[in-house]
Amino acid sequence: MVGFVPWRGYNYEDAILISRRLVEEDNLTSLHVVEESTEVRDTKLGHEEITRDLPLKGEKQSEKLKDLDESGVIRIGAEVKPGDILVGKIAPKPTTQLTPEEKLLKAIFGHKAMEIKDASLRCPPGKEGRVVDVKIFTRRGIEKDERAKQIDELEIERLKKNLHEETEVINIEAKKKMRPYILGRVLAKDVKTETYALKKGETVKAKVYDKQPLEEINKWKFEPDTLKDSLIEDVKKKAKVQVEALKVAVNEKIDTLRKGDDLPPGVLKIVKVFIVMKRKIQEGDKLAGRHGNKGVISRIVPPEDMPFLPDGRPLDVVLNPLGVPSRMNVGQILETHLGWAAQTLGLKIATPVFDGANEEDVRRELSLAGLPEDGKTVIYDGMTGEPFDQRATVGCMYMMKLIHMAEDKVHARSTGPYSLITQQPLGGKAQFGGQRFGEMEVWALEAYGAAYALQEMLTAKSDDVEGRNRIYESIVKGTMDYSPSLPEAFNVLIRELMSLAINVELLKKSSGQRYIQGEQPEMDENVSIEVE
Repeated sequence: MVGFVPWRGYNYEDAILISRRLVEEDNLTSLHVVEESTEVRDTKLGHEEITRDLPLKGEKQSEKLKDLDESGVIRIGAEVKPGDILVGKIAPKPTTQLTPEEKLLKAIFGHKAMEIKDASLRCPPGKEGRVVDVKIFTRRGIEKDERAKQIDELEIERLKKNLHEETEVINIEAKKKMRPYILGRVLAKDVKTETYALKKGETVKAKVYDKQPLEEINKWKFEPDTLKDSLIEDVKKKAKVQVEALKVAVNEKIDTLRKGDDLPPGVLKIVKVFIVMKRKIQEGDKLAGRHGNKGVISRIVPPEDMPFLPDGRPLDVVLNPLGVPSRMNVGQILETHLGWAAQTLGLKIATPVFDGANEEDVRRELSLAGLPEDGKTVIYDGMTGEPFDQRATVGCMYMMKLIHMAEDKVHARSTGPYSLITQQPLGGKAQFGGQRFGEMEVWALEAYGAAYALQEMLTAKSDDVEGRNRIYESIVKGTMDYSPSLPEAFNVLIRELMSLAINVELLKKSSGQRYIQGEQPEMDENVSIEVE
């Protein structure tokens, strides 16, 4: 049940209020399949390898590997959380320049002596669920591991089962088409099997024909009838051609599975893991009706606190009435009225797009259902039990959950990757980036006089590389002092000017001493800039 009524400011700006009943009864619960993949490459240092023997540090190593099989790939049905290993992978660690002696030793003993690093595929942040499928693609000419062979065998079994089922369907269809041409025909030879016997000269009856498989019927011989015989042969030929085409397609797929896959250059294997996630509806998720009336859930309220009808039924969804007049999508109101009438009458009503129910039809259905013709009724506040000042529009409306979910958008960063040029944190959830602190946010901190917070935002938390290291050092030593140095943005500006043939050098006012390019001066030193 949907109601159009303001409710304590929680449906302000198209926000939607829903009852906890929808969560408990899984009315808006959805399943999502996420695909995570990793490639095994042949690098200059040697080829990567999928294995269970990983160079893991710390305790509980067996706990981390418990769901991996002998090949190093996670088993189907395993529960995974962020950070769990999906595919165990090791890669050669890049080493420094080898001396002639080391090169000789490497040539004698091979690559085994080289150091390796853990390059496993892990469950990404925000993803949690159950593994439902694993696919392994192996380059042609490379021997498949046990897990890949097992997956291929299961796939071949599935293909053969599908072939058998599709062949059965074709045979049943052929038998139906042949039925009118065989019933009442006279047998030219005796027919005998374990279950029945027909003598020469007998006519074929429906009771006998319907019980026999097509293979048996094809063995029967009849008294000549040129037209019917040619029609039967046509049906048999078409069925045979269809079955042969299916067999060829299945055999090609099986050959491809056994031979291997065409992978990009340098890629030896690709492993794909499919994780299914179950998501209940929550605050921040987006709902929409059929009329562009979308909104974000602002609060999930216990059913006893929701507004309720005179018969005691609480509403499931509360929408803002101000979302209708300015948008002029009155269809949602008509749908609500008609839905209420249909629910009360126990009917299913379909209205075509351009020739749907008009206002008169809706009024008629409402009066038939014994409901107010204007579709409005008195509703009571679930918290106080008092009726609302005005009657409100209530009824039934179709509402769906959209793909924009809060769980996909919530993001927080501790420390993470930095841009190589500006040395500022990257942006966006995909890059595990930071939140941009723009001009207007700077003005806000300036207005509050939060000088130290602002200094930290513009230096250590942004592009002051030296300052970052200094903070880490002071935390380790236990001395909580911090002095910022030159931000990287200054060096970027100088390089920009240099590209315009303007040379910029840093000088000490007292001595006139020049700084060497790349050297970081302290910010509190007496520094001037000389432009040539």
